[in-house]
Amino acid sequence: MSENVEKTQCLIIGSGPAGYTAAIYAARADLKPMMYQGLQPGGQLTTTTEIDNFPGYPDGAQGPEMMEDFKKQAERFETDVRWGMITEIDLSKRPFTAKADDGKTIIADTVIIATGATARWLGMPSESEYNGYGVSACATCDGFFYKEKDVAVVGGGDTAAEEATYLAKLCNKVYLVHRRDELRASKAMQNRVMNTPNLELVWDHVPKEIIGETEGFAKKVTGVIVTNVKTGEEKTLDIDGFFVAIGHKPNTEMFKEQLEMNDVGYLITKPDSTATNVEGVFAAGDVQDHVFRQAVTAAGTGCMAAIEAERFLGSQE
Repeated sequence: MSENVEKTQCLIIGSGPAGYTAAIYAARADLKPMMYQGLQPGGQLTTTTEIDNFPGYPDGAQGPEMMEDFKKQAERFETDVRWGMITEIDLSKRPFTAKADDGKTIIADTVIIATGATARWLGMPSESEYNGYGVSACATCDGFFYKEKDVAVVGGGDTAAEEATYLAKLCNKVYLVHRRDELRASKAMQNRVMNTPNLELVWDHVPKEIIGETEGFAKKVTGVIVTNVKTGEEKTLDIDGFFVAIGHKPNTEMFKEQLEMNDVGYLITKPDSTATNVEGVFAAGDVQDHVFRQAVTAAGTGCMAAIEAERFLGSQE
């Protein structure tokens, strides 16, 4: 076999809570997993500052530090963790063949996909500047930090409506900024929005710039400038937090035409399972979960995927 061709019982594509948990379980099952971390090693949590809702961290944790803990635990059981990414894969027959950006060809008996999803952003420079310091794409993750404060949510679909009503239970005031004069959300979600007293709809407006303060390494959001799409007039909303709720894009481009996915691109797994429509291929974390999108649920499906990969290999002997 060429030195550029390697074999593994279990190839894990992507890291984050799903990928690292899958690695821990697969390694403990002696599958000797190989992981390519992907474009964003550690996944979305590496862009998050405080994480207070993951069990086992009573004082909270910084996202990058938590992912480093996950990585160390996976490596403790001799997971082969590699910097880089899988660029293409053939799932048409077993064993599967993947190519990595380091020039290696990987022959894998099973594959666990943990490539995650990427939040859709508006593209403002200030959005990147304050990401993790008052700008978030997950109300369930970060809403707690804005108790009794004022925040803004941008979007008009079910996700935006759900995030806004969730935040309204915690925050003093929630502005829901939408570019149109009606929501795209379902009627049930619209009713919830309209019947939430501390939620103010800012119709026909789009965010122009997030305002904030920086003192040394400390940053915080203090407001957002919004523009009326009909008149061009601008106004400033005084806020402490800015939540972007215009959806997520699952990182599944490489698997199109090979795996079943929904109309948005999330991989479809079998009920009560992480198994895809291709035997021996499993999907865990946000790449197949458009409902919860939490670190702890991603870790849970990573565990499931590794156990199912082990059982699949056992059934082939």
